[in-house]
Amino acid sequence: MTTADPAPPPSMRLRELVFGAACAAALRAAARLGVADALGDSPTTVEELAAAVKAEPKPLRRLLRALTCYGLFTEQPDGTFAHTDMSRLLREDDPNSLRDICLWCTEPWTWDAWPRLDEAVRTGRNVVEDLYGKEFFTYLHEDAPESAAVFNRAMTTSSRQSARDVAEHLDLSGRASVADIGGGQGHVVASLLEKYPTMHGALLDLPGVVENADPRLRPGGPLADRVRIVPGDVRAAVPVASDVYIVKNILEWDDDSTARLLRNVVEAGGPGARVVVIENLVDDSPSMRFSTAMDLLLLLNVGGAKHTTDSMVRRLTAAGLVVDDIGPVNPYLHAFDCTVPG
Repeated sequence: MTTADPAPPPSMRLRELVFGAACAAALRAAARLGVADALGDSPTTVEELAAAVKAEPKPLRRLLRALTCYGLFTEQPDGTFAHTDMSRLLREDDPNSLRDICLWCTEPWTWDAWPRLDEAVRTGRNVVEDLYGKEFFTYLHEDAPESAAVFNRAMTTSSRQSARDVAEHLDLSGRASVADIGGGQGHVVASLLEKYPTMHGALLDLPGVVENADPRLRPGGPLADRVRIVPGDVRAAVPVASDVYIVKNILEWDDDSTARLLRNVVEAGGPGARVVVIENLVDDSPSMRFSTAMDLLLLLNVGGAKHTTDSMVRRLTAAGLVVDDIGPVNPYLHAFDCTVPG
């Protein structure tokens, strides 16, 4: 009979935690080098991998050795390396790939911002404006276009993957229309229109975002005749009338912006409208380490925050919504199913 390895002593665990940046940097290096893409279904020597990714064999072995400690890749008895379930998620061609998300969470600006977390905690303000002299997304698009491109790819990946779960979770039977508010490229509304062949939909987001809408929604796409693409700022107005409004992963800004968006949705929908708010939570979630880390990153870059169940309910009820149900969509997302009262 075998027994589980004993938990490491506190001193060892703390030493491991303090080097968390090394793990993040190793993940980023492997993603940028394309190691997971170069490694096929069969165990491969370091020399072959090094040639494929144009790296030196000795330091590449050191990188792989570090990653195997976290379950990314595995070293065989003969010294070759093979994939694990986690390392496959670094491949660009994996249907559940997290490569772009790994890159986004380790972009150069993050290494500038994390050391100033104590300052953000003291003041409650983001640190990016002090670092770069401009608001975060302005900085990205004006000064860090490569990071902006990584952000767009990561958000597209995340939205596409979660849209399937949202469509499976939601029962919109009997509803004639659905609006995806701040819905990015519209993966959620596209998935819902595919699920409900007689439903009509709308996608509302900034002009520069919706011009790259999901091809299914654009002219010539299979869903184009059932969707309206509306360019606009959801914080300014929601010029869309619908039976159901989906608000997913955009209530992480400052309190004033969140309140304005919800108020705009309530006014647009009117009595009886259904409003489904979908967010990551920093409580009651199997993904607490990820969610709390993203919560701190939001504090650093935009001064925003992830929500607890209670804080989300408070914001929704303050906007005049009645919360009818709360439930998990997947391990990372919860849905708050609400109604605009009559």
